[in-house]
Amino acid sequence: MRLSSALVSSILALAPLVLGQDASLDSVRQAFEAANIPQNLTVTFNPTVLLDVTLPQTSGDPITLSAGLQLPRNATAGPPTFSLRSNASVGTGPFVIASVDPDAPTPQDPIRASIRHFLGGSFVLSGTESGVLANSTPALTEYRGPNPPAGSDPHRYIFLIYAQPAGFDAQTAVTPDTAIANFNLSAFAESTGLGNPIGGTFMVVGPDAPAASNGTDGTDATNGTGTGNGTDTQTSGAARAAYNVVGALIGYLL
Repeated sequence: MRLSSALVSSILALAPLVLGQDASLDSVRQAFEAANIPQNLTVTFNPTVLLDVTLPQTSGDPITLSAGLQLPRNATAGPPTFSLRSNASVGTGPFVIASVDPDAPTPQDPIRASIRHFLGGSFVLSGTESGVLANSTPALTEYRGPNPPAGSDPHRYIFLIYAQPAGFDAQTAVTPDTAIANFNLSAFAESTGLGNPIGGTFMVVGPDAPAASNGTDGTDATNGTGTGNGTDTQTSGAARAAYNVVGALIGYLL
């Protein structure tokens, strides 16, 4: 579903929040509302914990998402690690984490939405590192990195964390063999007793930019290095995202 241009001012107001981990529960909630995520997923989103999603990089430091961070696709291969900044009321787990793309194949015509990019349960706070979430069971859906089709506007890739109810391990609504397309997260949460998410974050990822040619040496227009390898260099991926996120999101919203 294409978002209204009336939300551009909201995105501009959130621009200072796009680099690094999320600053506050309120900033995450505002970013979700500005991106129409609660409406599109049919969820009630009033976070009580901050979910940190960190993506490893082939070179340079890992990138921890803040809500609405735009990243080049090659910075999102993962798999991510998860950690929690929470109040004591949520306990140590277990938790369920889900990631979905509600914009497939394009935001204008999301007939395959949502695509399930990750679903795993039995996450608990690690006793060795403060806030780190770990689990000892296989994911129901292993992490699949973003892959929006050429020509599409950027997609939203949303991560949500839920308190895991008793008996969740016995659910059969989703198994490793279940198709990942047309996944209704809110219906799944209702049928399995997950309730509303207690936290979340999201990133915005567009398709790979086509290699541009200037008619001379095939220099990659994205980095100007002249390597001609079609890759987007990771010269501080988070910094690149901070420079690009407002313009890209405005283009997405209009």
